[in-house]
Amino acid sequence: MSNDDPIYLDFNATTPVEPEVVEAMLPYLRTHFGNPSSGHVYGHRAQQAVDRARRQVAALIGAQADEIIFTASGSEADNMAILGVAEALGREGRVVCSAVEHPAVAKPCRSLSRRGWDIVSLAVDGGGRVDLPAAKQVLADGAALVTVMHSNNEVGTLQPIRELADLAHARGAVMHTDAAQSIGKMAIDVDDLGVDALTIVGHKFYAPKGVGALYLRQGTPLAPVMFGGGQEGGLRSGTENVALIVALGAACEIAVRRLAGDEKRLAALRDRLWSRLAAGVPGIVLNGDAERRLPHTLNVSFPGVRGSAVLAAAPAIAASTGSACHEGEETPSAVLQAMGFDRERALAAVRLSVGRTTTEAEIDTAAAALIGAWHTVSAHVG
Repeated sequence: MSNDDPIYLDFNATTPVEPEVVEAMLPYLRTHFGNPSSGHVYGHRAQQAVDRARRQVAALIGAQADEIIFTASGSEADNMAILGVAEALGREGRVVCSAVEHPAVAKPCRSLSRRGWDIVSLAVDGGGRVDLPAAKQVLADGAALVTVMHSNNEVGTLQPIRELADLAHARGAVMHTDAAQSIGKMAIDVDDLGVDALTIVGHKFYAPKGVGALYLRQGTPLAPVMFGGGQEGGLRSGTENVALIVALGAACEIAVRRLAGDEKRLAALRDRLWSRLAAGVPGIVLNGDAERRLPHTLNVSFPGVRGSAVLAAAPAIAASTGSACHEGEETPSAVLQAMGFDRERALAAVRLSVGRTTTEAEIDTAAAALIGAWHTVSAHVG
C-alpha cells in the first residue's frame, strides 16, 4: 500500500499476503513445477511440499495431518462439509444452522432443503449469539448435521461451539463450524471445540486468495461432491495448486509463532478505535457481543445517518458496511436484522477490522476522519 492509499480497516474482507508467505511459495511457481501425482523426482518434490503444508495447517488447529483436505476456497470447504455429509448419510434428514451464517453455509443448506432435507435456523440474541436453551430444544428432536460459524464476519461475535458440539453429538449429529474469520486471529483447537469439521480460509490470515482447507475428524462421514483423479484422499479431486498450498502452510506456521502477541495487539487497537469513536460521536452504539467477540472486529452504528454515507464522507478510510445496494436502494444487513435491529440502526452500521499492519497512528487518524465524516453527514441530514 502506498502513502496515498486510504487507511485499510477491512481485514475481515481480506488481508495482504505476508512477505514470508510470498517467499515460501515462489519456488513452486518458478522452479518446482511438478505434479504431486507424478512418480518421478519433480512430482516427489511437489508432494513433499504439500505434505509439509498439511502438517503446518494441522499444527495450527491441533489436528492430525491426514485430517486436512485442501480446497480452493472457504466456500468450497463449507459446501464440501455440508453437501458431503448429506451425501454420505444417503438419506434425507435435518440440518441445524444459525440465522447469521455466511452465504457459503446458508446457500448449500438451502440446496438441501430443495432436495427434501429439513433445515432449521437457530435464532440469535441482540449480540448475535445463538441461544443455547433454544438450541437444546431444537436438537432434542434430532439432527444429522449442525453447522454454526465460529465467529461472525460482520459483528465478530463468537458462538458457543463447544456447547453446540456436545448437544449435536448427544443426538448423533455431525458438527461443522466455519472458522474463516477466527483462524490466525485467536487460538483454535479442534479437540477443545469438539467439532467434526472446520473450515479454514487462507486470504483471511495473510495467505493468497484461492486456497483454503477443510478439517475433517477421522471417522466423520463425508462423500466427495466433485470427481476426478482422486486427490486429497479421494474427497477433493483435482491437481493440487502446490504454490498456494505451500503459502497456506507458511501462513499457518507464522500464525503459530505470532498468535498470542497478535491477539493482544489487535484487541488493543480495536478498543483504541472504539474509545475514540465513542468519545467523538454521541449516541454511537456497538453492534455484537461486547465480551465474546473477535479481537480485531468492531461493528458500530452511527446515530442519525447511514453507514455508507459516513464512509463516503471519509475517503481516507477503507472499510465496509453490511448492507447491500440494489438499483440504488440499500438493503439492511441480514445479520443485523437477525439480531433484531430496526432498519435505521442496521443501515447506520459500519464494520471496521484491524490487522497486523495497522498502527496506533492509523487508528487515531481513522477515528478522527470518521468522527469528522459523521459530523459532516449529520449536519447535512439535519
